[in-house]
Amino acid sequence: MHIGVLTHNYPRFAGDFSGTFVEALCEELTVQRQQVTVWAPYDPAYRRPLDDAVRLRLYRYAWPDSLHRLGYMRTMQSDLALRLEAYALSPMLFMCGIRAVMADAQRFRPDVLHAHWLLPNGFIGAVVSRRLGIPLAISIPGSDAQVARSNPLFRAMARFALNQARLLTANSADLRDAVLPLGADLSRFDMIIYGTDPAALRPDDSGVTELRQKLKITEDNVVALCVGRMVPKKGFDVLIRALAEPLLHDLPLVAVMVGEGDDKEAWQALAVELGVAERLRWVGSVPKTEIGRYYNMADFLAMPSVSKPADGLNVCVLDAMSCAKPVIGTPVAGNPLAIVDGRTGLIVPEQNPAALAAAIALLAGNPVLRRILGAAARTRIETELGWPHLARRYIDHFEQMVTSGAQ
Repeated sequence: MHIGVLTHNYPRFAGDFSGTFVEALCEELTVQRQQVTVWAPYDPAYRRPLDDAVRLRLYRYAWPDSLHRLGYMRTMQSDLALRLEAYALSPMLFMCGIRAVMADAQRFRPDVLHAHWLLPNGFIGAVVSRRLGIPLAISIPGSDAQVARSNPLFRAMARFALNQARLLTANSADLRDAVLPLGADLSRFDMIIYGTDPAALRPDDSGVTELRQKLKITEDNVVALCVGRMVPKKGFDVLIRALAEPLLHDLPLVAVMVGEGDDKEAWQALAVELGVAERLRWVGSVPKTEIGRYYNMADFLAMPSVSKPADGLNVCVLDAMSCAKPVIGTPVAGNPLAIVDGRTGLIVPEQNPAALAAAIALLAGNPVLRRILGAAARTRIETELGWPHLARRYIDHFEQMVTSGAQ
């Protein structure tokens, strides 16, 4: 089967974090003997082969090349609203994307189209799907649900895309529910998360001692890890407030913050204000090739997501579980799809620093419990939440879409 994939986030060079989960799914599909073509907007940062196991087709939408500024984790301001330049550049991206995908799809004739993000790719895919009669699936991973509801034009475009799609997937109930008012058919939904590769991320102590030394983390320190964009929906400010709770004052605890984002400076200032700055290590972006050391260095992952704006399950949750680490998460943003409270991690109320501090204290003071939960987390990745299993679910859906379309 030939699967055509539409995205505006895809790794452009070695170590790039943009759209790694889309790449991982596409590569696993090829491992399972599917042909995959990916369409993505051009970006000057691309330094990767275009013809590999996955065929990559880039389309230009602006001149000169320096005006290619959309996608690749730059379009949103704090993942809450589009940046102003996006409104100026989006019409060209839509027009050029439709033209490029239409022309290629007429030549390559993919059996199905799979669009990641309702806008822009779901709309682009819907236009091509309607014109060429190719079945369409749309996955809703995060900020697209916010964008789709932001103005009447985007709502109309989203509604058209949702009506055209035969399969809708989301990696959290929050995201699914966010697009139901736009006319999404609940019966077309399947909750399929973006997973991880259990062969690539696994328990491994190599380089962990050196990393702790580099970050000035002593041998007796317990390490809480946070991975993700520094934007409100991640809730990392709640973790900073939890560190200031009296329950954690005497614990040898260090929080390592991996990622960049619009709220990083404000959160660093908050840490200073609360007197916990010395307990935090802000390491910025970490290349994909090195992130495994951070998961293996950690004693547990903290994912204190909040419900507004709606978000999907963060891949870092699966990555940490794959390295046999327990996860503390909130009951939103898809966390319950991966974290089984008391078995693979702990679930705490959102925006509740005291409850988060209590969960941190429980894990920090109990290495045996950490090992038990972590081992169960790893087992769940191997048996259910790794890419081989998730890709197979997509293939089953796609085969059914092709078969029903031929009848």
